[in-house]
Amino acid sequence: MAVPNYTYLKLKMPGHNGVIIVESTYEHAYDCDVECIEYAKALMEAETLIVNLDRLGSEAPDSKRRAGTFEPMEAVKLVPVDPNGPDDRALRISATLDIK
Repeated sequence: MAVPNYTYLKLKMPGHNGVIIVESTYEHAYDCDVECIEYAKALMEAETLIVNLDRLGSEAPDSKRRAGTFEPMEAVKLVPVDPNGPDDRALRISATLDIK
């Protein structure tokens, strides 16, 4: 039996001793709207995260790879750090890199 008036931000309802009026301000209404929007965004992001985690959890891991091993994805060549130096330190770089 309540009657809302959104223009004046009032809610009127019958009470034991007459009409009960609940009032608000435009600033409070704006703050409530902003809070509602932020809550909706957070809820959407949480649902998206859950869907992504479920999708990642259902993917089968690659049986060839093991933790702690490094396997280059493409051809690699060794380039000495100092060609004139006595040590055999070298860098691994992609074999498909341009000379420049």
